[in-house]
Amino acid sequence: MLTADLALSWRRGGFVHPRYVKTEDAAQLGEAGDLIAVFEEHEGRTRALLEEALRDYVGTGTGYKVLRGLIKLLTDRCVFATAIATDPVEIRRALFRAARKFHPVVENEEVRRALAQEVAREVGCAAASVLENIYADLPENQILTQFETLSAAELLDRYNLAQAQALLYRCVEMSLHVEAQEAASYRELFAAIKAYRLIHSIRGNARDGYVIRLDGPVSMFHRSQKYGVQMAVFLPALLQCSNWRMSALINSQPGGGARFELNSKQTQLRSHYLSDAPYEASALETFKTKWAKYESVWTLEASKEIIDLGESAFIPDCVLRHTDGRLVYLEMLGFWTPDSLKAHVAEFASSGMRNFIIAVWDELRGTREPPTRLPPNVIEFKRTLDPAIVELMMEKLTGGDESEEHG
Repeated sequence: MLTADLALSWRRGGFVHPRYVKTEDAAQLGEAGDLIAVFEEHEGRTRALLEEALRDYVGTGTGYKVLRGLIKLLTDRCVFATAIATDPVEIRRALFRAARKFHPVVENEEVRRALAQEVAREVGCAAASVLENIYADLPENQILTQFETLSAAELLDRYNLAQAQALLYRCVEMSLHVEAQEAASYRELFAAIKAYRLIHSIRGNARDGYVIRLDGPVSMFHRSQKYGVQMAVFLPALLQCSNWRMSALINSQPGGGARFELNSKQTQLRSHYLSDAPYEASALETFKTKWAKYESVWTLEASKEIIDLGESAFIPDCVLRHTDGRLVYLEMLGFWTPDSLKAHVAEFASSGMRNFIIAVWDELRGTREPPTRLPPNVIEFKRTLDPAIVELMMEKLTGGDESEEHG
């Protein structure tokens, strides 16, 4: 993704738009292809040589910021590594220690060879490598070991998407209006929102469609940078979904807030995600693994339900089933605040649903201050969610032998 200094946008009235490049323009395609070739040619060479070649190229270009943005996206596709297996820090330490015998060190080739041989024996590498790799770990001396190449057209598509993502770093809130559609399509969108751990509230129903409100990073007091990245990487997942329109309030200075709008019928942005299925939160994966090893009469399975709560909807991650027929639904929130948690739990009140558990990870709390009191049906955990605590709460919620399901 792009850094803030490479983000380009323009504003008209109350709306802000990313500054896109023309993906079919011959000149733009030529520059993109040239930059890709520079990276390909420098595999196996140092970062310093790569950056020198890029500086030479950018010096001849007219669109400095666009070129720097393309370079940033290409650099993100690189793997740089130290050229020697032995840690250069250990080489330096051993070399400086050995050099004390010859203080002050003079430009004497025989002394240098003797030092190199002594250090090589100590650290276990070839003597020829010692002096060559004293500073091999510095960024400019690291070697480009792998570059994930792509076509010029793909690079320009990535650039336009990155400009749209950059706007979302300054998002205050986002509203998604989702048209009535098949349950599988709803679930696809809801799964993307949950997978990227966004704070959200849902209004509506499956018959008429939903309005989803997502908190933006600007609305958070803590971890806003990490959350901003999550909102940005959600955008390519959203582009794979259908029948939606988006309106995001962007903190655009000067001039105050402005709206950034998109819909599922747009053609300028293309998602580069290969699969419709987003990744699953690591904390949820860990809990599932621990539950599989935990001895209980409750069984756990992934939930595919969208539960109607009247004015809102509940999308649980898992359903736990007791051998006597009782059910409890579990949702593990992503980023959260005490206020968003309280509002989420309040959505269940009017429906009368009680057989649910909301698990919140302290690591993803968006405020520095913890909640003074947790709402009922909520478990907060520090590192991993404990199956024993979940089972204890399930028994409490369902009243032992009494079976209770959502209405």
